[in-house]
Amino acid sequence: MTCQKTRHNFTKIAFKPLHTNLFNIVLISFFLTIGCGNLYSQEIKNKKKPLPAVKQSDKETPVLNDTIKLDTVKTKKTFLDGKVRYKAKDYAKIDQKKKLITLYNEAELYYKDVELKSGIIVLNYEKDEVYAGRIKDSAGVLTQFPNFKQGSNEVQPDSIRFNFKTKKALIYNSRTKQGELNIKAAITKKENDSVYYLKGARITTATDIDNPEYYFRTSKIKFVPGKKIVTGLTQMVIADVPTPLALPYGYFPLSQEKSVSGIIVPSYNDSNTRGFSLQNGGYYFALSDNYDLTVLGDYYTNGSYAMRFESAYATRYKYRGNVNIRFENLINSERGYPDYSKQNIYNIQWSHSKDSKSNPNSSFSASVNMGSSKYFKRSINQANIGSNLNNTLSSSINYNKTFNTVPGARIALSATHSQNTQTEDIIMTLPSLQGSIDRVYPFVGKNGVKKGLIKNINLQYSVSGKNYFKTKDSLFFKPQMFQDAQLGMQHTIPLSTNFKIFKYFSAGASTTYQETWVNKTTHKAYDSSTGQAEPTTVNGFDSFRTYNFSMNLGTTIYGTFDFGEDKKIQSIRHVMRPSITYAYTPSFERYYDTYAVDATGTITTQYTRFENGIFGAPGKDNSNIVGFALSNTFEAKVRDRDSTKTEPKKIMLLNNLNFSTSYNFNADGKTTLALQPILVSGGTQFFDNKMNMNFGATLDPYALDSGNNRINMFNIDNGGSLFRLTSANVTVNYSFSNKGTGKEKNTQSQRNGGRNDDLFGTNTDLNDSRNSQFANEPEKDDVITEFFNSKIPWDMTLAYSLTYSNTTRQNQISGNSLMISINTDITPKWKGGVSTGYDFVQKGVTFTQFRFERDLLSWRMAFNWQPMGTNSNWNFFIGIKSGMLSDIKWNKRSVSNR
Repeated sequence: MTCQKTRHNFTKIAFKPLHTNLFNIVLISFFLTIGCGNLYSQEIKNKKKPLPAVKQSDKETPVLNDTIKLDTVKTKKTFLDGKVRYKAKDYAKIDQKKKLITLYNEAELYYKDVELKSGIIVLNYEKDEVYAGRIKDSAGVLTQFPNFKQGSNEVQPDSIRFNFKTKKALIYNSRTKQGELNIKAAITKKENDSVYYLKGARITTATDIDNPEYYFRTSKIKFVPGKKIVTGLTQMVIADVPTPLALPYGYFPLSQEKSVSGIIVPSYNDSNTRGFSLQNGGYYFALSDNYDLTVLGDYYTNGSYAMRFESAYATRYKYRGNVNIRFENLINSERGYPDYSKQNIYNIQWSHSKDSKSNPNSSFSASVNMGSSKYFKRSINQANIGSNLNNTLSSSINYNKTFNTVPGARIALSATHSQNTQTEDIIMTLPSLQGSIDRVYPFVGKNGVKKGLIKNINLQYSVSGKNYFKTKDSLFFKPQMFQDAQLGMQHTIPLSTNFKIFKYFSAGASTTYQETWVNKTTHKAYDSSTGQAEPTTVNGFDSFRTYNFSMNLGTTIYGTFDFGEDKKIQSIRHVMRPSITYAYTPSFERYYDTYAVDATGTITTQYTRFENGIFGAPGKDNSNIVGFALSNTFEAKVRDRDSTKTEPKKIMLLNNLNFSTSYNFNADGKTTLALQPILVSGGTQFFDNKMNMNFGATLDPYALDSGNNRINMFNIDNGGSLFRLTSANVTVNYSFSNKGTGKEKNTQSQRNGGRNDDLFGTNTDLNDSRNSQFANEPEKDDVITEFFNSKIPWDMTLAYSLTYSNTTRQNQISGNSLMISINTDITPKWKGGVSTGYDFVQKGVTFTQFRFERDLLSWRMAFNWQPMGTNSNWNFFIGIKSGMLSDIKWNKRSVSNR
């Protein structure tokens, strides 16, 4: 066996129980002592030279076996029964006498699940212990701190002493990370694989554990990796300044799972109208990996309270969704005062989506936003002007199923809800049924070619059923709502065909048969006690049948205006799609009855018992209408600014420019006029599709009399122009940014019924300050190498709306407003934003919000202010970013009276 210096090589030593005789033991020890002893003596003589290290083969050390066994000698069983791999940059020295292996400079040692890296490592394989510590560099600075890793637990101390047999360790100035927590302790004692005792420790979520912005200081800790941290007396320290915030003990739950159940500590606040309060307190239930539940509540000293239930659920490749249920019992002032009021409001939101991969033949989705009409206007937990101004809440739950039959069939079940928050009217279908069978071409041959008038004849079948409710907010889901329900079903069979005329014209013809079933009808008769005709509801099955006929003819015309390839605008392409339609519906007067309108019975009027039905009523007069429509698009070819490109650049000038009108052949010229106003609409985009502009106008060919009523006389014959401009509107939306990425949409505001941008401010849950303007942004370095003001990130959204009205010669601008929203990074750690606008008609500033946020590394500070209007309020928040310590915060706000 030879001993020599080695560099950058792994050496494997196999420690196995020695079952050899005494002679072999003595013989091996003798040669090792002589060989390594000579090298040791030489090292003493020449201290300037490093001690030669024993070079070990990468293979396991062979174990000598002897055929002679001595029953009276029992060798000691070495504990290290696995492979030890190690390496060092300077040297690896083996001292067989002291049973030591010393590794120096960038030392590494691997044994079973233990990984150890340090400046110096000393392994005592007789005591089954290892020591690791730092070393000094050429400048005398301690470097190469130990890194001890066992399984998934990792520690970075100043030094460590570990026993392989007992699994105990003594660690000095250890640094470890458990989830979001960073822990540093002066002395750590590892009791076993699952329990550590720490002395003189600090706990923080700051990145820099040696110089944190804040930490929790405690004298002793019991630490169970992946499960919990239990502390003694714990004091909070901010910027190395001890605070009076202290607890006799602390408990920090740790888990390898994504979330754990726990208490949500409430925040304190006060209100002039409701008194002192505890808000946003409750409990989080981590029910499983697929769903959870958060229960939150508020309580005010005047008796007001609120409850919220929030749950999110998901199953991979199947579905995902979330549910929010909010209830508030609002009491203003005190009983006996004139401004005393009490009201219960609620809101239910449910969003569900199904993964199409789970079943391509069926789908299920839900988007629900329903509740009290005044919820977003009076809620003490929501502040969003977009939701306040929204007049409609809507919901839909849909299930669709496709049947792979011939012909194919589809069925859809849905529940819909529409609620006007101003009138408090609610319209609901619960449920609604839609069924259809694919088109059938009865005259197509075996070759399947559909060409010509006959072969293109096709028919379909569809059915629609509704259980229809129309009620008020105060009667929602009360017995009267169900008593007024209407049930109906409508069957539709369309028969149609299409064909070509003169090669360039596309023509079509269709007729449709409909049969409608209802469960309620109306009967009208004169009531002498009231002196008028009173309608009564008749329960029972009834039905009516209608049919109609229509034709259409259209074509596409292409035109190109060439200006020359040497011009900047080389050509303009104009595409026109004119069309003409004709529709005829006969009179269904047989479904009409008469009733007397006075006591004599001489004056009668007509009505249909199917009026106010959910599928409408049959028409009394026949309809004979022809319609005209023309759509246009304009596209230009321009020379590209890049001279290396040979192809011109295409630019869309007008996405659409549409004209439409109709003529009624059955108009009597008195109650109805033959020619309908011409509707003009169009839209285009500018600046790489960042600016959207849409416009519309109504042109009326008829004149007005002295009472501003339309008369059967063309406006040009009455001394006016060819058309009267009765209304017009223009809307422009422009979003631009220097960040280079799309701006995140305000999805929660849109879900509440508001806008998906921040022109009406950001959607704010006054009891949830987890949303941050710094969210979804990459970490930024604290060191700024360039002047920040040369590259300040910002984004801006503009919206302009102009409306003109002239239906009764008023000739006025009825609406003219500009709205703007700006967000910018004031500094790398400061963000600011403002949303405001101006109404040029009312001559006043519209909704205005200022928002600021400061990134305090481990902390976050935010301030929102709405300075004017009925919804004026301000909100200040400062707290720890970490979700584990999110309850450590201070939130102060002033909410307007609602």
